[in-house]
Amino acid sequence: MTTLWGTPEKLQELLCELVSWKSLTLTDGEVEFAYKLTDKLMELPYFQEHPEYIGLGEVNWERQNVTALYKHPEAVDTIVLISHFDTVHTGEYGDLEPLAFSPYKLAEAFKLIRDELDADTLSDLDSDEYLFGRGTMDMKAGLALHMALIEKASIEEWPINLLLMTVPDEEVNSAGMRYGVAKLLDLEREHGLEYILFLNGEPVFAMKPGDKAHYVYTGSIGKIMPSALFYGKETHAGEPLSGITSSYISTYLTHRMEWNSSFKEVVYGETTPLPVTLMQRDMKLDYSAQTPYRTSAMYNVFTMERDAEEVFQIFENVAKEAAAHCERDYYAMCERENIQPVGSINVMRYEKLLDYARNKFGHDYITDLLRDTLMHPEWDVREKSMHVTDILLINCQELTPAMVLMYAPPYYPSVNSSENELVKLCVQQVTANAKEKFNLDIEQGHYFNGISDLSYVNYNDQNGGWITYENNTPVYGDPYSIPFQAMKQLTAPVLNVGPYGKDAHKRTERLHIKNTFEEMPILLEEMILSIPVKSRH
Repeated sequence: MTTLWGTPEKLQELLCELVSWKSLTLTDGEVEFAYKLTDKLMELPYFQEHPEYIGLGEVNWERQNVTALYKHPEAVDTIVLISHFDTVHTGEYGDLEPLAFSPYKLAEAFKLIRDELDADTLSDLDSDEYLFGRGTMDMKAGLALHMALIEKASIEEWPINLLLMTVPDEEVNSAGMRYGVAKLLDLEREHGLEYILFLNGEPVFAMKPGDKAHYVYTGSIGKIMPSALFYGKETHAGEPLSGITSSYISTYLTHRMEWNSSFKEVVYGETTPLPVTLMQRDMKLDYSAQTPYRTSAMYNVFTMERDAEEVFQIFENVAKEAAAHCERDYYAMCERENIQPVGSINVMRYEKLLDYARNKFGHDYITDLLRDTLMHPEWDVREKSMHVTDILLINCQELTPAMVLMYAPPYYPSVNSSENELVKLCVQQVTANAKEKFNLDIEQGHYFNGISDLSYVNYNDQNGGWITYENNTPVYGDPYSIPFQAMKQLTAPVLNVGPYGKDAHKRTERLHIKNTFEEMPILLEEMILSIPVKSRH
């Protein structure tokens, strides 16, 4: 039977078509992609016979998830094939930006600017073994591989169900997957499925610069953003000793947060990257002789086993140490200049500030105040987090100077299935098969280090860390939420098996052609068919 995507050449053609559909996060192209993909899947005879097995799931801002189910009449066991179709933006391509979604034209253009490329990129460019372009590696190749699996399973009538789920907005807030959790639970009930594995197709990410190993991942690293609003005491620049700038206070915490080893975790011999500042800025918008008295900062922390409460406890301890150091230096200056300090620095969690404000003004007043801030159309959820906190502190200035500690979105809980027997079987099958068939060495990584949508399944926080997250995330609710309880119902293990590429989120993003279109289809197919399954009988 003739296939649409069943040869390396046809699969590469499919990927180039998917790449050409621009789907930058938070653009019209991201909205349109879901409909184009649905039409593409409907080209398969299986879905022409079973159009009810293709669906769209509402996310937000008109964006949609796409699901496509291959269902064997007697099968219960189901593998969920997870991918995302949004891409990061393309400004770094410079004058080549119009070619960012045209792999062949982009490669030819790169050959004309060889002096701008590093040696490794030049070598790969000249080898003709790589496909360049935005989305080739991260991660439309994974989606194309999953589409080919669905096609082959439908033709050969594999004795297992495959549910493709591809989502928008993985790159910013993972809204696609957060909304998709409920959709997965609905489909499981509607079709009598039993999920046995969540299989992502994210590409291989280097563990460190220069790492060229090929990995399969039995988990996904967590990411969380401890943040702070620093509130000082304003004054005129001509009377600097009459106040204390928020900039001054903020430097003490930022200095301690950057590369702080207290947050480092080592699990299975793998280590989380150290914390780093993602954003720090004054909330003063216009120049004037008034000193800045509100500054915000957001810090990136990776996790493997710690939950939101454990991270917050460490963050709080670091903040208290920073405040104490700041006070010592500040008081020493006051003594030297023979002036009265404006006050000590109050370190508090956001939930404590909110309780204080409600007790002072009443629940309804504060709710209305915050609603107006949250409805502001121009701010994203991170800006809204700071402005919500800011509006509370402006009305409770008796608590300042202060550091208010909070979480800003997004949050990706860590997930790991390294000890799961099915996952062990899959890893053994893929690694042995790769060596035997292609002389390809594939290593096991216990945590995918590129952050992935697997974070929103198999959630097993037993300590209530999610409560700390909800209570200390100022925008938690309508603007941003995580379906923690629903995620606990998606109990199947996780695995990430994807193609080899390099330089995700760089203008030299590229995908290894042979690995993607010749090796990975076989490795994925034979891994899936090696899984013992149970039927309805």
